[in-house]
Amino acid sequence: MHFSDLGLSPKVLSAVTDAGYSQPTPIQAGAIPHALQGKDVLGIAQTGTGKTAAFVLPMITRLEKGRARARMPRTLILEPTRELAAQVEENFTRYGKNHKLNVALLIGGVSFDDQERKLERGADVLIATPGRLLDHFERGKLLLTGVDILVIDEADRMLDMGFIPDIERICKLIPFTRQTLFFSATMPPEITKLTEQFLHAPVRVEVARAASTASTVTQRLVKSGSKPWDKREVLRKLIREEEDGLKNAIIFCNRKVEVSELFRSLVKHDFNAGALHGDMDQRARMTMLANFRDGKLKLLVASDVAARGLDIPDVSHVFNYDVPIHSEDYVHRIGRTGRAGRSGKSFTIATKSDTKYIDAIEKLIGQQIEWHDGDLSTVPASDSEDDAPRRGRGAPRRAGRKDGERDGRRERGKRGSKPAAAEEAEAVSAEPAADAGRSERKQAIRADNAERSAGHKGERGQKSGDTDRPGRNRPARRDEDDDKTVGFGDDVPAFMKIAVKV
Repeated sequence: MHFSDLGLSPKVLSAVTDAGYSQPTPIQAGAIPHALQGKDVLGIAQTGTGKTAAFVLPMITRLEKGRARARMPRTLILEPTRELAAQVEENFTRYGKNHKLNVALLIGGVSFDDQERKLERGADVLIATPGRLLDHFERGKLLLTGVDILVIDEADRMLDMGFIPDIERICKLIPFTRQTLFFSATMPPEITKLTEQFLHAPVRVEVARAASTASTVTQRLVKSGSKPWDKREVLRKLIREEEDGLKNAIIFCNRKVEVSELFRSLVKHDFNAGALHGDMDQRARMTMLANFRDGKLKLLVASDVAARGLDIPDVSHVFNYDVPIHSEDYVHRIGRTGRAGRSGKSFTIATKSDTKYIDAIEKLIGQQIEWHDGDLSTVPASDSEDDAPRRGRGAPRRAGRKDGERDGRRERGKRGSKPAAAEEAEAVSAEPAADAGRSERKQAIRADNAERSAGHKGERGQKSGDTDRPGRNRPARRDEDDDKTVGFGDDVPAFMKIAVKV
């Protein structure tokens, strides 16, 4: 089958040919003819199969007739993230180059005034995130009564991000006679209820089992210890092993703070890396994505904001630095590689605490994922793992070093720092020695405390040899027979001696 068999207009076919495509993907071949007929479509396909073009091409064909009016868009496309919305705008620019369509993009991080000016001129296509769309509506700058076609893209991601109440409100503002195109990679029960509420006799186009992964992606699990430096070392080793076939890679973390920490670690070890997460402003996010697409960055450390629907066609590898907590996110993460028939590889770094998440992922995708170099049973148990002190969000704290080790690092600082890789390797190798000396150090502290309590009451507890010990610069507690001075004593501040008129 060719695009010319789907019923698209000559102008659209010309743009598709110029873009280098001749044969549609299964989701495109199944959805486009029904969309051109004005039917509601429920499209279910794994990520990377061309869902965006499945609604962009028929929309452009149908928009050849008619004209937009001020503040009344003719079509509306809802996207869960700014990056996805901007990507859809790029598709309209590419495939609509033979048309004079006004496309308005309503996303956060951009001036309201610029967006309002586009709405005033009239928008044939309105691409928006739900929050910013409702902001404009509440300001009275937007009317949705002229929308003929509604597209809800990445619906399961909308559910994850809590946009379903906003979607329900928006659907009630749009005419009942609209055409609705609904696309998703997974179909949880909440999404199924939403389709039953807002789609009318939809044509179901399902080209792959929901939540399945592409056969072009080679998936592997990689064992690791539970400590952060263990995982970072495993990741660096993987990147170096795959260096020959690694063109570029996205590295996914579960939390924004881990994105920042891992990014700094990779840069410290001379890797060409960038970072992408939700706390970055819109300009920085778009610049980072553009640099990655253009090949200026080889590694992109990202949170799940980059996992859904981003069209970076030639990503060779995906590394899951953290096993995703929600199994559906695994499908979307590894879907960034192996797109458009290309081959790709995904590696998921797993610790013993990730076992239940791995089981959930394998149950969802219906297959066992092979281990790269032995399963978790071969990971040596850490004697101090359960007793290690915890900090902040549950990350293990590094064991303390002996005074001699700290003095050594201070001397190295005077002579000049070592390379980053050698310094971190040295820090990791020092861990067992630090653990072995912990009890000895505790005994020395207890003995020193007892000595200070008996012979140095009222004096400061800092001794000449203890400058490196934490907390030793505090004064000792005063005893009952200590000085009973109340107030300032002889040290009255000068401002309190100023005479005042009564």
